[in-house]
Amino acid sequence: MQDALDAWQELQDDFHQLQETHKTYKQKLEELTSVQAACSGSLKKQKERLKELQKNFKRCDNQGSSETELILQINNQIRDHQNVFFDMEAYLPKRNSLYLNLVLGNINVTLLSEQAKFAYKDEYEKFKLYLTIILLLGAVACRFVLHYRVTDEVFNFLLVWYFCTLTIRESILISNGSRY
Repeated sequence: MQDALDAWQELQDDFHQLQETHKTYKQKLEELTSVQAACSGSLKKQKERLKELQKNFKRCDNQGSSETELILQINNQIRDHQNVFFDMEAYLPKRNSLYLNLVLGNINVTLLSEQAKFAYKDEYEKFKLYLTIILLLGAVACRFVLHYRVTDEVFNFLLVWYFCTLTIRESILISNGSRY
């Protein structure tokens, strides 16, 4: 009985520790969400202001301003800023494409870390390879061994499912910056 009571007390201590860890996790998640929103808003404002300035400098350059070299340097810096913005956007949640919104709904499919993006792409490639082999064997079996209508229908259903799944996964890859 004493061993069971000791095990129960240990379990209770672990449970309280888990509750504290989960509370910290929720706080950090809320902080992350608010920081993401603030960063996205600031990034959008910066991009808009940069476009306005770029138009102004282009007008000055077209009017034959005497400071063409300065305008050229600033335009180079603007391009550098735009490249940095592109890198920043890769780690912020984006709106899904129309296709993903129709299929999945309004959920966030942005993978935030490079490891997660790589793991998802690697898993996608494995999925394609394994299913291609299975479908190839299934096609040969349907052609030469199984001459039944039901097996043909099952095979056709598997093909449709495979291609639908591929389009969804490819859309997720594209939304995360991959050219798959």
